[in-house]
Amino acid sequence: MRLSFITLVLLLSHLGFSQESINWIKIEDLEAAQAKEPRKVIIDLYTNWCHWCHKMDENTFQNPGIASYVNENFYAVRFNAEQKDTILFKGQKFGFVAQGRKGYNELAAVLAQGRLSYPTIVYLDEELKLIQPVPGYMDAKAFEQVITYLGEDHHKEQEFEQYKTNYTGNIHKSGKE
Repeated sequence: MRLSFITLVLLLSHLGFSQESINWIKIEDLEAAQAKEPRKVIIDLYTNWCHWCHKMDENTFQNPGIASYVNENFYAVRFNAEQKDTILFKGQKFGFVAQGRKGYNELAAVLAQGRLSYPTIVYLDEELKLIQPVPGYMDAKAFEQVITYLGEDHHKEQEFEQYKTNYTGNIHKSGKE
């Protein structure tokens, strides 16, 4: 009896209760991925010390509905804005700029349009051109509205406030809010 219960629990966790997570790639791998299959891109600009970055990872990025949508529609890049390594991106080198006791990577500053705050989610199109950086913590519901608005090109047709008013999706409901 005990073995049957364990088998049932393992089977249920494998069949539908396993939690999907976002397939994060490194910024260094983005251009090669785009060359094979162009997609829009989300870049999570974070720092190790940022409380709200950790909360967004826990409450938003771990949401199975959000993870599934992101994996199907975007390349997802997690980029430490204080990374000290020089990054080669779109033919340019971006290095670390020391500032006080910390500093920032020049690519983070370019992607965030000079407004470094964390977390910031940066959206790029299929040609790696900036669509828009969106600063601040977002729960799963708010993040869903932004990723569908930008990911499905609604930003080309209407203002975000109008889109939010009419949006009825609920991909985030398949997980915790």
